[in-house]
Amino acid sequence: MKLEKEISGDGRFVRQQNRFTTRIEAGGEHPPEPGRYQIYASYACPWAHRSLIVRELLGLREVVGVTIVDPIRDEKGWRMPGGDPVTGVEYLSELYLATDPGYQGRYTVPCVWDIAAERLVTNDYPQITLTLETAFAPWHAEGAPDLYPEELREEIDALNEVIFHGLNNGVYRAGFARSQEAYDEAVAGVFATLDLLEERLTGRRHLHGDALTESDVRLYPTLARFDAVYNSHFKCSVRRLVDYPALWAYARELYAVPAFRDTTDFDQIKRHYFVTQTNVNPSGIVPRGPEIDWTAP
Repeated sequence: MKLEKEISGDGRFVRQQNRFTTRIEAGGEHPPEPGRYQIYASYACPWAHRSLIVRELLGLREVVGVTIVDPIRDEKGWRMPGGDPVTGVEYLSELYLATDPGYQGRYTVPCVWDIAAERLVTNDYPQITLTLETAFAPWHAEGAPDLYPEELREEIDALNEVIFHGLNNGVYRAGFARSQEAYDEAVAGVFATLDLLEERLTGRRHLHGDALTESDVRLYPTLARFDAVYNSHFKCSVRRLVDYPALWAYARELYAVPAFRDTTDFDQIKRHYFVTQTNVNPSGIVPRGPEIDWTAP
């Protein structure tokens, strides 16, 4: 993991910029078409988890393909056991370097390969779910939710920024901090955001009311990993998810939806973080627990 390049001089984790940001859009160089694109994802990665959830929610399984990588990443990066059925490569890095031979950053999931153009189009994880929700709308299943409705987009975008900085990326800023000051700042932001969301969800079903939206999809993967990983591994230990009545009930309600539950693999999540992030957990020992019932009413 090429993490050192993302640590600032004062010990703060500064996430690398996404290298590939081309849009899949009608009339563009990469138009939305059934069978043309393959998403590379990991059940372990929260950023990739979003794409898997949205693909299932919108009924795009036969429209956009998915290749799942092994959760245990080595010095070569994400591996596809048995080889990728679409491109034949064994490591995700091969697709990055085939698109940009000079690429030197981390090889991240999710990313999208254009089968027709034979290149990576995007690894811009915030945009990938939005693309599935908008550009691929003609192929959404009947009755699929509108996760990014026009009338709520400004509100959704604003809340997504709060969730990203305070929580989605905040847990990484706490876990990868190399100074006490950087850690204290990050962990305070994590729990301030959880407190804000707890208040928001007290008395409402989802983040923007009764309907499921993109904001819920972005929040859930972090909640799913919180007590299992972030509370101990990333030292986000002030409180647990189960200590927040509204958030914990909300997370369980989302987990009851097949698109969320079937893409949540706690075994892969734990093995990925505790085994591969030896900068945080040098022993590679995967802890037992916590014993939490995600199926409780």
